Amino acid sequence: MFDIDLQSRVPIYEQLYKKTLELVMKGVLKENSQMPSVRSLAKDLGVNPNTVAKAYQELERNGVIYSLSGRGSFVSKITADRAKEYALKDFDNAAEEALRAGVGADDLRERIEQIERRVKNDRAQTSD
Repeated sequence: MFDIDLQSRVPIYEQLYKKTLELVMKGVLKENSQMPSVRSLAKDLGVNPNTVAKAYQELERNGVIYSLSGRGSFVSKITADRAKEYALKDFDNAAEEALRAGVGADDLRERIEQIERRVKNDRAQTSD
């Protein structure tokens, strides 16, 4: 469930943060479900427990998870506004990366329009 790429230039704690957020947003990790302990997740991933602890601290600081003393960490309730905020933040990062890689604004707009058409089509098929 928590896949990380040890060869990536993205720090492991950041990969873990993003993966956890993705799983929460997709509903794989449900509200109030318990997260793996820092030690068990570190062991499963083969990383230092401090790395997992850093990711959990960031997740808690951003309201994605919460901790109960002596009980562990749990998934927070993600409101529609917060989900939108996370999605826009990811979009901003992706758009900035694309622009720096030489993708033009017109290409980005076209891509957004393609995605919008696909999403509308998917919704139409789902409602049938």
